[in-house]
Amino acid sequence: MFLFDFHHHKIENPCGIYNLSLGENSPTSFFSVGIHPKNIGEDWESYFEELKKFSILKNCVAIGECGLDALIDIDENLQKTVFKQQILWANEIQKPVIIHCVKRFHELVPFQKIAKVPLIIHGFNKKKSIAEEMLKHGFYLSFGKSVLYNLSLQAIIKEIPIDKIFLETDDADFDIVELYQKVSEIKEISLEELQKKISENLQSINVKF
Repeated sequence: MFLFDFHHHKIENPCGIYNLSLGENSPTSFFSVGIHPKNIGEDWESYFEELKKFSILKNCVAIGECGLDALIDIDENLQKTVFKQQILWANEIQKPVIIHCVKRFHELVPFQKIAKVPLIIHGFNKKKSIAEEMLKHGFYLSFGKSVLYNLSLQAIIKEIPIDKIFLETDDADFDIVELYQKVSEIKEISLEELQKKISENLQSINVKF
């Protein structure tokens, strides 16, 4: 069964979106490319030009991960500038954006207003009120390994619409099938039905496979 791994760091994994780091060679499978907040430096504009070259490749299906992070020593306004430029570029090439966000969720909404493409918050593991706020403003949420043991996240997944969900391994070492099995149990649907729903969600954000 084809179980799509929405955001992963294993280049040998053909069934999902590989998070490409600038400087790497692009894989033959699907990938995303972006400037992570922690990698923003004085030369970010040259990195951005490099990003553009990779992003127009056919198998680049998303921009990211990119976003906002309150726990790193990078100027917050500079983070916003770089994030905005990546969203505007995503608008231009019509590819969705995979968002990294740490303790700055309330600042994401204005960016959603300028986006003309789907925005997906990866590795979501926050409380229900934040999930509801993000969903209210049109964001998708991608969940990872924490769902396997975090009861609060399991409760969130049980309640939120399945058409706003993606599943990922990120950089954790586990099999994506475990996550699909857990979510199918939580949503009380078959693994096949969950796989079908995720596939439909991918179509809705213009990731076609």
